[in-house]
Order: sequence, then structure tokens, then C-alpha cells
Amino acid sequence: MYVLEFKSSVKKDFKHIAKVDIAFIKESLFTFVENFSVHYEQELLKVGKIKKLQGEVEVLYRLKLRRYRVIYKKESDRLIILVLSVKSREGAYRK
Repeated sequence: MYVLEFKSSVKKDFKHIAKVDIAFIKESLFTFVENFSVHYEQELLKVGKIKKLQGEVEVLYRLKLRRYRVIYKKESDRLIILVLSVKSREGAYRK
């Protein structure tokens, strides 16, 4: 079972998102973590819901949630999914 953690900068991201959307994002993330397994990950990769990002030093993934993109990384040694960023599709890939 994975644990969901948010990087402190995600609070700043949430300030620019409507409360209704924040509730949807959080609920979706908790469901994502609750159901997370190798099989579930492979299913989501097939349908394009998650994607491994290229060109990064560390292995990062993108999760699509409506018009928002959640950038996260898995830390298998501690079974943690650390959410690094939550932004609209337009700004998700800018540093």
C-alpha cells in the first residue's frame, strides 16, 4: 500500500485552483493511491491516464485529472507517492 504525500509547493499550486477542483483532485489522488499496484499502473499507462516523463534526471510521472496534470514520483523503498506539482494543462510542464 502506498502513502500519499504532498511537496510543500503544492499548497501554492492549490491557491490558483477552484475549491471544487481541489476536492476532485484530492479525492482522485486518494483513490489512485488506494488502488495503486503494478497491474493498475500498467492499465493506466495503456489508456494514457499516466505517462512517464522524459528528459528528467529523476523518474517522474504525469497523471491526468480533467484539465489538471499532477506530476509525481514513486519512492518504492518507502512506498510513497510524492505529489510534486498540480497545475492546469497549459502550465504543467513549465519549470
